[in-house]
Formats: sequence, C-alpha cells, structure tokens
Amino acid sequence: MAGVFESISIRGMSLPNRFVRSATWEGLATAEGKVTPQLIKLMVRLAEGGVGLIISGHTCVSPEGLAGPWHAALYGDRFIPGFAAMTAAVHQAGGKIVIQLAHAGCQADVTLTGQQAVGPSTLMAENGPRCREMTVAEIRKVIAAFGQAALRAKQAGCDGIQIHAAHGYLLSEFLSPFFNKRDDAYGGSLANRARIVREVLQNIRERVGTDLPVMIKLNASDFLEDGLDVASMLATASLLEQDGIDAIELSGGTAYSGDYLPIRRCHNEAKGDDVFNLEAARRYKERIGVPLMLVGGIRSLEVAERLVIDKLVDFVSLSRPLIREPDLIKRWQSGDTRKAACLSDNLCFKAAKSGGGIYCVVESKQREQ
Repeated sequence: MAGVFESISIRGMSLPNRFVRSATWEGLATAEGKVTPQLIKLMVRLAEGGVGLIISGHTCVSPEGLAGPWHAALYGDRFIPGFAAMTAAVHQAGGKIVIQLAHAGCQADVTLTGQQAVGPSTLMAENGPRCREMTVAEIRKVIAAFGQAALRAKQAGCDGIQIHAAHGYLLSEFLSPFFNKRDDAYGGSLANRARIVREVLQNIRERVGTDLPVMIKLNASDFLEDGLDVASMLATASLLEQDGIDAIELSGGTAYSGDYLPIRRCHNEAKGDDVFNLEAARRYKERIGVPLMLVGGIRSLEVAERLVIDKLVDFVSLSRPLIREPDLIKRWQSGDTRKAACLSDNLCFKAAKSGGGIYCVVESKQREQ
C-alpha cells in the first residue's frame, strides 16, 4: 500500500513505514528513573506491532526537572545500562527507537524533587505549578544537561534524539510569552525566546555528532491568551530548519489550556475533522521544508493515509491508540482496517498514576469479563 506504509529515512535512519509512536509517559520506570523489564517489554510490543519509529516517554535530563513518579531519567551514567538493554531489545524485535529528552520546568513535581521548580520567569498560579525565575547560569547548566543526556542515549545505542519543547515543559515555557516574561537575552523577542531551544540543539549536535538524527516536539499553539501561536511556531520552526533539525513533531496545549490539553478528549469519526492542529500543519508545509510529524486525534487508517497522500504530513504520530492496541499498525497493514479502538477517555493516564504503569482500562475490563 502506498503512502503510510512506504519506507522513509531520517538522516540515514531507515524506517519501514511512516507511523510514529509519539512519546507517551509509561509510568514504568523505577522510582529513581531506571528502565525496568516492564518498560522494555512495552517497547518490544510496539516494535513487534509494526510501529515504524518508537519515541520513548519523556526522559528527565536533570533531577529538578522531573515531571512525576516513575519517569525515566538520563542525568547520570548509571542510567545507561537500562537504556542500552531497552534499545537492544527493540532492535532485536526489528524496531527503531528515539529517546525524548525533557525538563518539566515549572511543571516539575516538587514533592519528588525536593527542589523548587524553575522556569523562564516567576510563575504564581492559584491552581497550577509555581516556579521561580532561572538564572543565566542555571539556563546554561540545563542546556549542557540536554547535551550530556543525549550523549548517554547515543552510548546506549539509541537511533536518535527528540527534544521535548511542547506541552508547557521548560523549553516550551521559554518559547511562550505566557510563561516567559524575561527581559534579557532569553526573553522578549521570539529570537530571544527561542535562543535556549537553539542552544540545546547545538549542544546536542556537538555531543552526538552529525550521524544521529535529532528531532524536536513543538506546540503548534499553546491555546492560551498571550501564549505561543501558530505564527510564532512557524518562525521558531524556520530557525530550527536553519540549524539543521531533522524532523519536527507538532502537538499543542499546556496544563493551563482547558479543553485543549495535549491529551484532550476527541471523537474522530474517520473524517479527519478531529485531527488536532491540522490547519497549523497546512501552514507549516507551505513554509517549512523539515519533515513533519503530526499527533492528536488520528484514529483511522483512512485519515492517516489521506494526510500522507495529500502531503500534509510526512509521518503520522499516535499515542493513546497504541496504549490500547500496541499492534495497531500491524493490524492495519494486514488488511483489518477498522478504526483504532481507543476511546480517548484518558482513563489510561489515571491508571498509570496509581503506580501500575499505563494501560487501557477499558480493554482490561473487557478481558476480565
């Protein structure tokens, strides 16, 4: 079948199809952040299930940037063996895996880190994360931490790196005027707000060399008044294109975005109407030459195929559908083209917060009956 099942490559990384497992918090690392056999098993299931490229759940680059419990981490060499075992298992299953690197910024879980959350500017909110403004020295330290974590991922044998600059995490906060009120070299103009992201990319490239693909996840929009909008995203993407980024994944929303959370509920009826950030993707393809991954609201092979054939995207990213059906891509390719069974009810994330890892609650109940 043409389109989504055609092979494609990113900076020499050959992929059998255009389906991407978008980074999803698995809740399966140890309390310290080490890879577990359960996490490896999940990655292998995705590889065996036909996903062209697996992007790992966001991996913490610095202790104060931990988003929550049971998140994987790569801020020390002691984490490398677990990632090496995971990468080797995915490769043995015929898959490719990219490690997503992240710092939660003002959304860090201070009850776990024991440190005050940090962000581009002081943020006080009645019902949300609070943080203090980072110093320039702290900014430089975080930039270095991304590079060091990327090198460890390379040493573990991973196939690439994705920088998490979406969803109101630290790098996303710097890009967004909603969070970033600085008046120094890292605030104000878009060029200044994007400076940390570009320096992270540069630091990673200096550490891992020119052979390893380096990608990024951006918000198409924050869906916030005075937040990052599509025009600013496009300007940021243009700067990253100049810097040599290998692929850009578009998502959207933050913890403050109400109904437009990154994992908002949707009811796609296989018409494409519920594909998140579709208009932003159209504008992106008109202006940016970097391969585009789009995540959110895609629940049918028909919609995925149309997005690729119409050249609105280069890759189709899926998150929640693959929680319920890790073998969804294999099912579609075999000829069973029924829509993904995922209901987008977000019960899977509530289950993960209880400590058992992420799984489809609906599917589990059906099996018990």
